[in-house]
Amino acid sequence: MPPNEAPPTFSNYREAIHTFLQERLNAKLEKLKADEEGKRTELIAQHQPNPWLEDAARRVQQIQAVTHSLKPIHPDARGTNLYVEPRTLPPLAELGSHALGERFVGDVAGNAAALDVYKLLKLEVNGRSLLTALLAHDADALAALHTDPAQAEKLRDAFVSLTQTRAECLSSHTLAKQLYWLTGTDVCDDSHYTLLAPLYATSLAHAVHAQVQEDRFGEANKAARQARRERKMHDGVFHDYPGLAVQNMGGTKPQNISQLNSERRGMNYLLSSLPPQWQASAVRLPVHATSVFDRLFIARPEVRRAVRALRVFLESDPDTNLATRERREALLDALVDELASLAAELQQILPPGWSSEDERFADLHRSEQLWLDPLRAEQPDEANFAREWLQMDWPAAVGQRFANWLDAQLRGKLPVGDAEARAWQKELLTDEDGFQQQLRTLRQRLDRTATEVTP
Repeated sequence: MPPNEAPPTFSNYREAIHTFLQERLNAKLEKLKADEEGKRTELIAQHQPNPWLEDAARRVQQIQAVTHSLKPIHPDARGTNLYVEPRTLPPLAELGSHALGERFVGDVAGNAAALDVYKLLKLEVNGRSLLTALLAHDADALAALHTDPAQAEKLRDAFVSLTQTRAECLSSHTLAKQLYWLTGTDVCDDSHYTLLAPLYATSLAHAVHAQVQEDRFGEANKAARQARRERKMHDGVFHDYPGLAVQNMGGTKPQNISQLNSERRGMNYLLSSLPPQWQASAVRLPVHATSVFDRLFIARPEVRRAVRALRVFLESDPDTNLATRERREALLDALVDELASLAAELQQILPPGWSSEDERFADLHRSEQLWLDPLRAEQPDEANFAREWLQMDWPAAVGQRFANWLDAQLRGKLPVGDAEARAWQKELLTDEDGFQQQLRTLRQRLDRTATEVTP
């Protein structure tokens, strides 16, 4: 059965057992040739409930039900496995097998040839496995094993021994992991340590795998992922597991590790436990600043390079000619391009109205708010802001602030008027991502609104 496929449902355990045996018989009969009538008769006899269950009761000694297994630690390790129902574990704040409660899937380790016995014991009626029912002495489950109550009890004892430790004493192995855990207070005293032999929480790992599979490939998450990719509203929750790793156990024979490992085709998910890595935002924000020219603009690498090149060029006392002017203009153009890029980046990452709704930006100069947050003009209760934006006095004001900043950076080396004389309305309303058209559309809407309300 595939890892996440729901088990078949039955009305009672007798029906479940008969259906299970019939399916196994049919699979073997289909492989026989037409002239193998004797083999066919033998298989039919073997798959009758009484002989098959008696044989399964003998073979069950070759496997063990587990919730915590040693094999995933090392495939050649020989030692104690444990079967502990999660509901019997003490509750902890940390995530562990105890969190599974009543609904958990037990695993089985041992001879892979006897795994069909465990498949039988996993058959469910009303969400309760045959094994769980036998452990609880369920009358319907006992009656399904044999018509003779004494024989049914004998079979039941054999099957439930699956959950018991096979060896008389707990044991570990040289290939198993072991660690010393400090239980006392003196780190230099060996007697203050307890030697632990960790086991693999196979039932918990299976539950995690099922959840991650659903979160990654389920239809609900596919729809949420598509909505996220298309930046559309969606009622569901999008699940993501950054840094997810996969550990494959058992190679080409995952059944040698355990039954559940075989159902997962050896796949075991490892959730990332690495500490987060701090990454500075690619776009700095004008937090608690009166102007982007205070610290934000000069922090851009291209701006620093252009200012440095322009200062060095001007300090070299170049000749007053066309070449000098073109060089100055080229470096000024680079700075103005950075202005347009800065505005575009802020408008892309911040929501409309950010300059008024977030107190971190409350000190930003009004002209720069009009420049950097133009879509605020469409926000409710922003009629004054929209009117100021339409008046178009702010481009020249921003240009003057830029000129003052640049003059301070160049220590007065730039000829008077080079920065002030630029057509700032054109400069500040142009970028390469279509924002100019967006602003033109905004102005048309605002103009239309202003006309409609004019008496």
